[in-house]
Amino acid sequence: MTPAQPAPAPTDSAAALHRFIGLLQDSLAQHSFVKLVLAKPLGAEADLQRVVVRRITLRAEDVLSFVYSHTTRDITNNLPLAAGVVLLAEQLGSTFRNAHLLTRSEDVQFTLSKKGKVFVSVAKVAHGGAQRQAQDAQETPNAPASHDREKRRTIAITRPFLVELGVTTPQHTLVPAMARKWKQINRFVEVFAGALAASPLADAPQVNVVDFGSGKGYLTFAIHDWLQHSKGVQTQVTGVELRPDMVQLGNDAIARLGLQGLRMAVGDVRDWQPAKPDQPGQPEALNVMIALHACDTATDHAIHLGLRAGAQIIMCSPCCHKQIRPQLMTPHPLRALLQHGVHAEQQAEMLTDSLRALLLQAQGYDTQVFEFIALEHTRKNKMILAVKRATPRPADAALAQIQELKAFFGIREQCLESLLLDSRLQKKYTTAIES
Repeated sequence: MTPAQPAPAPTDSAAALHRFIGLLQDSLAQHSFVKLVLAKPLGAEADLQRVVVRRITLRAEDVLSFVYSHTTRDITNNLPLAAGVVLLAEQLGSTFRNAHLLTRSEDVQFTLSKKGKVFVSVAKVAHGGAQRQAQDAQETPNAPASHDREKRRTIAITRPFLVELGVTTPQHTLVPAMARKWKQINRFVEVFAGALAASPLADAPQVNVVDFGSGKGYLTFAIHDWLQHSKGVQTQVTGVELRPDMVQLGNDAIARLGLQGLRMAVGDVRDWQPAKPDQPGQPEALNVMIALHACDTATDHAIHLGLRAGAQIIMCSPCCHKQIRPQLMTPHPLRALLQHGVHAEQQAEMLTDSLRALLLQAQGYDTQVFEFIALEHTRKNKMILAVKRATPRPADAALAQIQELKAFFGIREQCLESLLLDSRLQKKYTTAIES
């Protein structure tokens, strides 16, 4: 920074203040404002040392953030730009003797002398504004440029498919009504990315995914985009949906975007079998099976299909748990607990998903059941995540727990178990039970 110019002769205080405020407003309008420091308080608060003012973004609006540094605490007050400038004009000369305005190109000093005279001096900054901002950030590393918490997103908001599906505008700003969907998309891909890294697919050059009940295709497109754009692997992602209009909508978007390795198809998880030429009746190999909000036993059919197809990752978010509840006995001492319908419903959900997780463990998967997103975003927020183990473990413990749960609650039949007993996995499953 070049030496400050000699202080000019004292001028009318009101005119000097007006000049300083004008320079401040110009820096805000030209986006050259870096920060403003108020010092030498006039005694309104004995322990007040100084105030640092920065321009931040709060709830998508630019504001001035005043941080009042006291001896033992800091107090923050955020104001709209115009209101902040008004407050500064009121405080300069009355609450603080000194103000130091730093911009990208100038240092501006406001000083009130002991005799009540105001001086304003301006000095040009020798180095560039970017260097000054970097220096300011280094000096105050905990002062963010924005108070809007920038969450780490797995999908960039500028991705073209988000515009096609109506999540963002053509200017790549989030459509307010899609805020919850946007969070779901990112959370889902985040979970998928973690599962992929922990699976045998971590370094695979190609990943094939089938997403059952894909709907409009938000997650289908997101998985495809993340695999190809962020992960850089070849992929074939197929979204399977019952409603032809949704499938057409998705395929039209794929065509407009010119995407390769992504398609939408009409189908039902209960009978979806794009057969291998040499093995009629068996689904083509897939690496990842996704089924979100498949109703009741449709989740079991989806898991079973994933098992038969050799999926290394199975991701399900169950919806409805109708099969188990009518079978539930209420053994003592649970009768008092399960006499309430809502508790019986929750118990049926917990028991159904626990059995599914144990059956997946018995088939050689590491399995988790967890809430993958807050209830405020979707009521059906539970996920069953299964990742194929590189080294199989004995299935005895999981199978014993299944039988204990069924006996305790009087469960006669569970759909996934029945499908396993009736499929090509039957021999492996029944042998493990008998042993």
